[in-house]
Amino acid sequence: MRILAMTDLHGDTSRIEAMADELAAADVVLLTGDLTNFGGRREAARVMDAVRAHAGDVLAVHGNCDRAEAADYLAEEGVSLHGRSTERCGVLFLGAGGSLPAPGATPSEHGEAELATFLSRAAADADPSLPWALVCHQPPADTALDRVRNGAHVGSRSVRDFIEEREPLVCFCGHIHEARGTDAIGATRLANPGPLREGGYVRAVIGEGLEALELRRL
Repeated sequence: MRILAMTDLHGDTSRIEAMADELAAADVVLLTGDLTNFGGRREAARVMDAVRAHAGDVLAVHGNCDRAEAADYLAEEGVSLHGRSTERCGVLFLGAGGSLPAPGATPSEHGEAELATFLSRAAADADPSLPWALVCHQPPADTALDRVRNGAHVGSRSVRDFIEEREPLVCFCGHIHEARGTDAIGATRLANPGPLREGGYVRAVIGEGLEALELRRL
């Protein structure tokens, strides 16, 4: 399975056309939050339409900068992984949207207990015999992917606990723009491609395990 993941578009679709061939070649395209910049249904639909013009199968979670109606739109379209799981080509995708409280008030913020509940709900009916791919806007705590410019770690303990307990094959996240990179928690590989508006995305291949995880830039 070929996966392409991107995050933090914040309503900017100007890079999508340049990715047309990569989007079309992916079996699944993942949007890991902040599709809009404080936008709702109309803005989320505009981003989804731009991606769907080239991608055959899209799954997503909302980010902290997406309003509740944007998250509702994703659910209504059947693409949301927030508190949900779905199987594609023998891989189980599940996730949680939103983020922990941010320095400035944003529309979709949650406490650690809420994030833990969303993840537990997503895993409730998930087949444990399948490889899991976790999709979260908020990165797990104490990794290379949750470090802000002053060096502080601002990730979620609940997301990290879930990874340590459930051991998904890979976790795709976003949110911390400056923390573009890869890391690992035990056997789980982690990737934050950085904002698409800065050209960042990640390409992964799942076959007999995680065969490739590559940060790329337009």
